[in-house]
Amino acid sequence: MMDNKTQTDPYAVFKIKDYRFFLAARFAVVLGVQVQGVAVGWQVYELTKDPLSLGLVGLSEAIPALSVALYAGYVVDRTNRKTLLMLSLVALLCCALALLGFAYSSSVTETFGALAIYAVVFLSGLARGFLSPAMFSLSAQIVPRTLYANMASWNSASFETASILGPALGGLMYGALGAQGAYALDVLLMALSIVALAGVLSPPTPTPKEDESILENILAGVRFIFKNQVILGALSLDMFAVLFGGAVALLPVYASEILNVGPEGLGVLRAAPSVGAVLTALLVAHRPFGKNAGKVLLSSVAGFGLCIIGFGLSTNFYLSFIMLAASGMFDSVSVIIRSTILQMMTPDEMRGRVSAVNTMFIGSSNELGAFESGVAAKLLGTVPSVVFGGSITLLVVLIVMGLAPKLRQLNFLEPAQSEL
Repeated sequence: MMDNKTQTDPYAVFKIKDYRFFLAARFAVVLGVQVQGVAVGWQVYELTKDPLSLGLVGLSEAIPALSVALYAGYVVDRTNRKTLLMLSLVALLCCALALLGFAYSSSVTETFGALAIYAVVFLSGLARGFLSPAMFSLSAQIVPRTLYANMASWNSASFETASILGPALGGLMYGALGAQGAYALDVLLMALSIVALAGVLSPPTPTPKEDESILENILAGVRFIFKNQVILGALSLDMFAVLFGGAVALLPVYASEILNVGPEGLGVLRAAPSVGAVLTALLVAHRPFGKNAGKVLLSSVAGFGLCIIGFGLSTNFYLSFIMLAASGMFDSVSVIIRSTILQMMTPDEMRGRVSAVNTMFIGSSNELGAFESGVAAKLLGTVPSVVFGGSITLLVVLIVMGLAPKLRQLNFLEPAQSEL
């Protein structure tokens, strides 16, 4: 057992060697994904000049991720989680190598256009469908329960730091060296993530219930979430906020046609939400949430929606950056609280399946949100579509506030909350 001093130490989780290696692997893969996102977005828009094509990039990744999510959760709960995570990272490395190959051999994109890129993104979506539940479940096995909240803060800070550096590096590399430079960096980062993960000791493989079929196992995870008002409410909030409030997919349009800042400016804009988010995550690591966590969660999602509306209406680069940074601050609060809820309330033998459902709610909402943004921009125009999405986010907050009173009353200082 850890003493009170350890539990209140904001850096306590870094005393665990396996977590340090795990966080390094996680940081590298997130950095690579962000670099790849900027490169793919800019390259596809250069090829098509159509905002809908940016939405199709998201859809190309969301379809496979959604298709395998529930089965991936089942596999995670029956397989060595480090091994499965390693295989997922190797698959992402192969996808990065394919994109690099396309960049060096323009004949592929000249023949197939953006379809070649969509195909690789589709394959990476399959890999990421397994990556998320494996990573979520492995982290809970290498960190004690008393440090879950501390881990959630540092995971978020790491993710957001990578999300700051990744788009900026991706934009700079693309601007200076073209797609080849950006994808080469992506390949390097994916390789580094594999090396770092190798340093994590392999945890025990979960013991499954042999008397349950695959379908029964999968449905058990779904039922667990839908019977838990706190988890369901938190996931619903983030899902709809990301689905309708995400403006990232349209940033190439803003950078190219509204703000006129080029690929370098695109990288800065993509990094802006993470500038606010990483500062918030670091603050929360030192001053964790306790009382009124549910009310803070609802307020933060509402603040996120307002910032998206502000960004949509802005025609000034600096104001746009501020709005996106503020949206990242609010989003970081939401992510940390949701992650803590999931880790604290989910039994270890069910982490893969619960995380898989979380991937369907949240992870793929990023890609589906990109598709929604592309379609809305095509039908309504770029600016009206972003404003519309932010307004829908505010409406979702009001609905969840009324339908999930236990979430509204959530208090991390009360031990009974973990049993809800």
